[in-house]
Amino acid sequence: MSDEQASRSYLASTMGCYCPRCREGRLFKSQRAYKFGEILKMNQACPVCGQPTEIEPGFYYGTAYVSYALTIALSTATFVAWLVLIGMSVKEGDHRIWYWLTFNGILLLALQPIFMRLARSIWISWFVKYDPHWKIHPISRESTERIVKEHMNNW
Repeated sequence: MSDEQASRSYLASTMGCYCPRCREGRLFKSQRAYKFGEILKMNQACPVCGQPTEIEPGFYYGTAYVSYALTIALSTATFVAWLVLIGMSVKEGDHRIWYWLTFNGILLLALQPIFMRLARSIWISWFVKYDPHWKIHPISRESTERIVKEHMNNW
């Protein structure tokens, strides 16, 4: 294990879309978030530790809540930055609120692939705990609570 991997924190592993169990393997097949057609294609299991990524059918439906929270956080941050740097008023003829809405909408559309991946990474990190000793604690069928049965054949 390299020094980078040994020191990878929860935040770094989640933001980088690494496996939450070993914090070394990548969750997604493609490292490029803007490779359309492969934006959300995930490895069935972590290529390093073997942690399944599809824990149960419909597991990633909850990422909609995470993605929503990310978009609200970004919209709030851009609104505050716009308010401080450019300003807004309610006077007639002041269209700066519409400019911010347009800017924010374009920014959200542009960042959507990144937000979708990040939401999946955050979501799985809440359900799979980090195991610093994953090499001596192999994954077994008995140790997993809910796994998609089709993925069990690949073990």
